[in-house]
Amino acid sequence: MTATVLLQGDLISVYDYRCTARPDTKPFVEQHHCHSVAYVRKGSFGCTKRGQSFELVAGSILVGHPGDEYVCTHDHHICGDECLSFALAPELVDSIGGRADVWHTGCAPPLPELMVLGELAQAAACGRSDIGLDEMGHVLANRFVEVVSGRTQKPMRAAARDRRRAVETALWIDAHSQRQIDLEDAADQAGLSPFHFLRLFSSTLGVSPHQYLVRSRLRHAARMLADDGGRSITDIAFDVGFGDLSNFVRTFHRAAGVSPLRFRQASRGDRKILQDRLAVH
Repeated sequence: MTATVLLQGDLISVYDYRCTARPDTKPFVEQHHCHSVAYVRKGSFGCTKRGQSFELVAGSILVGHPGDEYVCTHDHHICGDECLSFALAPELVDSIGGRADVWHTGCAPPLPELMVLGELAQAAACGRSDIGLDEMGHVLANRFVEVVSGRTQKPMRAAARDRRRAVETALWIDAHSQRQIDLEDAADQAGLSPFHFLRLFSSTLGVSPHQYLVRSRLRHAARMLADDGGRSITDIAFDVGFGDLSNFVRTFHRAAGVSPLRFRQASRGDRKILQDRLAVH
């Protein structure tokens, strides 16, 4: 088993687990140290916990509760398995709410409501989405509790004061978008818990805080590219807050439909680029 830390935070941490165990691998007892939801993205394995046995396949959710012991087996799959696991702090679990027995379910089967979010979380982990990985942990955990407990969260109706908080925080994000800002940073700025801030911001502005952060960076980058300056595309990428050039190029292309270089050329009068782009649509 190899574990790669993708995100380490006070309320949520994310791990990429890859198991190479085979059917002849001797099982052993393991223990959950915190609440967690682990999305099985590949392979299959068995799990025994609290006297129950489960078979997990791609799309299933392994549910962790602090102190619970479990044993995994690999009788039916010879290629191992892969999971994207979200470890949750007690304060976050309290914010999400729900019945206490939800976290003792052991696992959730491949449910469409959770599978689509698991794949979106994987896209965020791979940098193919502008949704924050920490945000996806909140969303996936909340949706898991909703589905398993049979409750549906009512749409948020924010008071004018709270909507102002969301807007003011958006302005703060835009003004500091060159910095590394995570969900907890933005929530602290608003004076709210990350879980409630995420709901408030998304319902007020129609995008998540991380989506707004990435789009602010893209907006600043587009402005710099359009200016008749001499800065390189690499410098612009780092100046606006992207920590990786390839991620900037990929994200910009996904948004603009052309590369940063082609966008700069179009801004300097190359009409064919825009004509070709419009013809595609």
